[in-house]
Amino acid sequence: MEIKQFYDKALAHASYAVLSNGEIILIDPGRDPKPYCDFAECRVARIVGIIETHPHADFVSSHKEISDTMGCPVYVSKLVGAEYHHKPFDEGDKIKLGKLTLRAINTPGHSPDSICVVVSDEEGKEHAIFTGDTLFVGDVGRPDLREEAGSITAQREELAREMFRSTREKLMLLPSHLAVYPAHGAGSLCGKSLSTDTSSTIYRELRENYALQKMTEDEFVDLLLQDQPYVPKYFPSSVAINRVGARSLDEALSEIPHLLDAGQVETGVLIVDSRPADVFARGYLKNSINIPLKGRFETYLGSVIAPGERFYLLAAAADEGESALRRIAKIGYETQVAAMVIADPQGPLSLKSLDEEQFERNPDAFTIVDVRRESEYAQGRPFHNSINIPLHTLRERLNEIPRSKPIVVHCRTNNRAPVAASIIALKVKRAPVHNLGESVSKFRPVEGAFA
Repeated sequence: MEIKQFYDKALAHASYAVLSNGEIILIDPGRDPKPYCDFAECRVARIVGIIETHPHADFVSSHKEISDTMGCPVYVSKLVGAEYHHKPFDEGDKIKLGKLTLRAINTPGHSPDSICVVVSDEEGKEHAIFTGDTLFVGDVGRPDLREEAGSITAQREELAREMFRSTREKLMLLPSHLAVYPAHGAGSLCGKSLSTDTSSTIYRELRENYALQKMTEDEFVDLLLQDQPYVPKYFPSSVAINRVGARSLDEALSEIPHLLDAGQVETGVLIVDSRPADVFARGYLKNSINIPLKGRFETYLGSVIAPGERFYLLAAAADEGESALRRIAKIGYETQVAAMVIADPQGPLSLKSLDEEQFERNPDAFTIVDVRRESEYAQGRPFHNSINIPLHTLRERLNEIPRSKPIVVHCRTNNRAPVAASIIALKVKRAPVHNLGESVSKFRPVEGAFA
């Protein structure tokens, strides 16, 4: 038996290949099938099936493409209402893989249709469990993503109670030695306090996971519903795509036009400029926002741009553009790209440099916009007069920003601030817009810890 983990740092997504006697089953594969096919070729093995633990909200899966290409089945709970060819895989169902047996456990909580998968050897000894978004290292899946998405919808409190039962009546009763392989690690928005570790054991989670400690069902529900992160705009559309099955990645990308002349860009259509923040600030095209390719490009893109909204992708070089397109496809937004523009414009617009000495002497002379999440802002802020408008709500709340003074934007580590500054500058013309950048670290919080 071999278990291979594939980890996408940008989305904190873990997928798996389970290998036995020349046969492979994939679990929760990402959008690009190539890493899995390469692994199979390297091991001189064949992919005989794909298991989806639920229809994912934070990424688009390649399960249908791999199934179509390899002629192998997709196993998924019947509750998903999958519209692609599949085999139901629910409580008690088993799959033979070489000398191994894979057994399904229905574990509603993160979603009504979630399953976990237990792996046993030929003697019946259980070795590992793939927990999808039900159980993470240090956390459990958030229960608030299926109120308006999927074939089965459920309110967050109802799903939180389901999670309580799934953990107490099923997962916590499993052998403590079982290795735990979740679908996500730290940085994922599918939970609130995931560990940086990407695997664990039932024993460790029983000891250390806050959600598995002794408490009543009502206490569990209250605790689980507190302080969950925001929901990016693209999450519901990813669930819908995954229920149907995404088309071939290369086929989808081949249909996106490539332009070498920025003058061909259609007037009035948004441009997503993927160049570094400092390059963008020196000169950019009208109607552009800056989402640097380095960092959490997919998450920020899917947080500030709505499903169905057309946009151009601008990249300085062809290889950077191709990389950006593949990352866009991971959240199912490739159909929204009007064209990829390969250009490195030096104007006509630019973001003004901030006179930091003047700002430090008199921050009250500026309108300060803090684009961190509400929970971060509540823990402490470096400026008493700042306005908190989280990045994912910024485009809808620009009218809340006063225009009477120069505007300074900041976050915590200068990842969100460049995106936010470009969004504000796109619409606010009567006041200069500045990004405080990493200089925010110079300022101590007004109260609490600066998160």
